[in-house]
Amino acid sequence: MRLMFMKFRQLAFIPRLTATILAIGTGFSAFAATAADTAKPDPTPSKSANQTDMDLAEQAWKELLKSLRPPPPPASWRTNSPTRAELDDFNKRNGELAAQVADQAHDFYTRYPDHPKADDARKKEMEMRRVAVQLGNVKQVAQLSELEDVRLNDRQGDPDERLSLRWRSIQRAAMKSGPEGSPAFFDKLQEGIIALSKEFPDRPEMFGLMMQMLQIRTQIADADQARALIGAVLESKAPEELKEMARMLAKRFDLQGKPMQIKFTAADGRVVDLDKMRGKVVLLDFWASWCPPCMAEVPHLKSAYEKFHPKGFEIIGINSDDEKEQMEHVLDVAKISWPQYFDGQGQTNKFAVEFGVITLPTMWLVDKQGTLRDLNARMNLEEKVEKFLSEQPALK
Repeated sequence: MRLMFMKFRQLAFIPRLTATILAIGTGFSAFAATAADTAKPDPTPSKSANQTDMDLAEQAWKELLKSLRPPPPPASWRTNSPTRAELDDFNKRNGELAAQVADQAHDFYTRYPDHPKADDARKKEMEMRRVAVQLGNVKQVAQLSELEDVRLNDRQGDPDERLSLRWRSIQRAAMKSGPEGSPAFFDKLQEGIIALSKEFPDRPEMFGLMMQMLQIRTQIADADQARALIGAVLESKAPEELKEMARMLAKRFDLQGKPMQIKFTAADGRVVDLDKMRGKVVLLDFWASWCPPCMAEVPHLKSAYEKFHPKGFEIIGINSDDEKEQMEHVLDVAKISWPQYFDGQGQTNKFAVEFGVITLPTMWLVDKQGTLRDLNARMNLEEKVEKFLSEQPALK
């Protein structure tokens, strides 16, 4: 597994609302009949003289299961894509129907609390209220939160369910703190992840969440929050392999703001000595041919190089390919002229290990004084290069 090429979405583990009911896949079910026929479901069948309470309960359960069948989309959608307005209207109706099914499930376990399916009905109620909220039925938010709190406080309940509910509550808290991807959002999410890891110290899911959050922190170069998270990982019961990854990631933050020392003979025979490049702004580009995001950055790098090289901008490539031919093919096709470090060690090459680089692409900027200034040079690269080039005085 290429640990260095772990492209984390901004919390890909954060669920996103689906565009249509068809995309949800699990959880949502509503009425199979038309909205008009099911707008007012009657969970209580008519009693006959010889029906027992158990008969009534069984029939009520069957009615609930019937109500949980997915609603078919309009037949016309098979040949004509729905408009945004049609999708919104479809979701709105189904959000209302999901709430009605939730009410039906609630009525079942309230009427028949001792029935074998009573607990299943409770779960169905929560599922339906959750789907209703996902489909935009904000009236169900308070009831959903109340249900989740009850299940969460049940210490005798299913541990998997409790973990899932706690994670959902953390997500909601993060979303309330600020827009997704904002500093406030990430701060609240990290706070919740660390707390959750202490509540569920033996769950491997916690280690994965902490490492994904740490990847995000390193990508946006948030040193203080990254150090706090690294400390949490090292104090946890995470496998030693993950702890070692955390230690490696910590190295980069110890380097920031300090002079960089890099000296090697490039793949084409050129001698590269960062110490002798004082007075220039230097980009350190950690990359590999097998990394699609790395390849996507090549045009941007070439543009910046052509624009600023005459003004004192240099690029040093640190390649993580396993075979030299793989690197050389890219250099030849893309017509890349800046020097490349290659030692045949792939992801564990000398500088990747020394500097704690475990994700690709990684780009750092070194200023005219030879100091590592920016750990996230991919973002607004040309603006940063121009700024650093304008700084004075430049040591020679």
